[in-house]
Amino acid sequence: MSDGVRCMWMRGGTSKGGYFLAEDLPTDIAERDAFLLRVMGSPDSRQIDGMGGADPLTAKVAVVKPSERDDADVDYLFLQVFVDQPIVTDAQNCGNILAGVGPFAIERGLVQPEGDETEVSIYMENTGQIARARVSTPNGKVNYVGDASIDGVPGTSAAVPITFEDTAGSSCGALLPTGNTVDTIDGVDVTMIDNGMPVVVMRAEDMGITGTESREELEANEALRAKLESIRLQAGPMMNLGDVKEKSVPKMTMVSKATRGGALSTRTFIPHRCHASIGVLGAVSVATAAVLEGSPAAGIADIPEGLRKTLSVEHPIGEMTVILDMDDAGQVGSAAILRTARKLFDGEVFTFKN
Repeated sequence: MSDGVRCMWMRGGTSKGGYFLAEDLPTDIAERDAFLLRVMGSPDSRQIDGMGGADPLTAKVAVVKPSERDDADVDYLFLQVFVDQPIVTDAQNCGNILAGVGPFAIERGLVQPEGDETEVSIYMENTGQIARARVSTPNGKVNYVGDASIDGVPGTSAAVPITFEDTAGSSCGALLPTGNTVDTIDGVDVTMIDNGMPVVVMRAEDMGITGTESREELEANEALRAKLESIRLQAGPMMNLGDVKEKSVPKMTMVSKATRGGALSTRTFIPHRCHASIGVLGAVSVATAAVLEGSPAAGIADIPEGLRKTLSVEHPIGEMTVILDMDDAGQVGSAAILRTARKLFDGEVFTFKN
């Protein structure tokens, strides 16, 4: 494919990537994936011959199309393009890239703006769940300017509040795929949980760290990385994810006491690089683990009273606030989070075959 293909590059939350209409991509999955690898410049640690930013957080793709469902405006498929391997996977969702789907859908005419704020209902194909994003649309156009700030992104932008519904077990079939709040792998107590993102949650101290280390320190800790990968490979089948050797899930989150007034602090591997922050749905899963009595996270977290719990999940470059609405039985009913997005360019992307 050497002709230009229509594409919008956007920052969604703390991630960045290409947003495509499904009709503009090859229908054959192998051909589509080969095209996206060329778009990003993978496999190459620098991604010098493509649009990728040499980081998993900037090598992401959203594929969007009008939905045929009664409860959704658009369907959204997230694809993670590996940086240094020829892999494109749909094994996970991405709540950060999700933040740009509503604005993109309106920009492309898939959803008509309604007043100063337009709600876009998004069916997340990766997990089969619905998210509802509210997009600023004064004067019938998407507005990216505002006073909302999120850690990991400089400056401020228009707020994009997102509410998630029925995310429990979206990838693993159950909130707790093993049926246990706590399991032990390689002598480490873990919570294997899926409330929108499969995550293995464990205490930082059980992994031989304090949980306050920088991303660079943790990536240089070969013993830690080997231990995390051993636990992850064993957790995969236990979480109904099968062999995860070449998958980007589950994420691996180590929790410790909050140091900046939040509910708890996190360090997350995604799965082989330490995340500069934490993923949106990863934060939702970790926050949910923190309200489960007896879990490693619960023993560390500062949990507020009441049925609506606002939890600040600290990460290396700031925090992410998760709002959990609990039912009378103490179960998590829905989760909401604040994100922002910005259009970076709109045009055509080119790839060439030898």
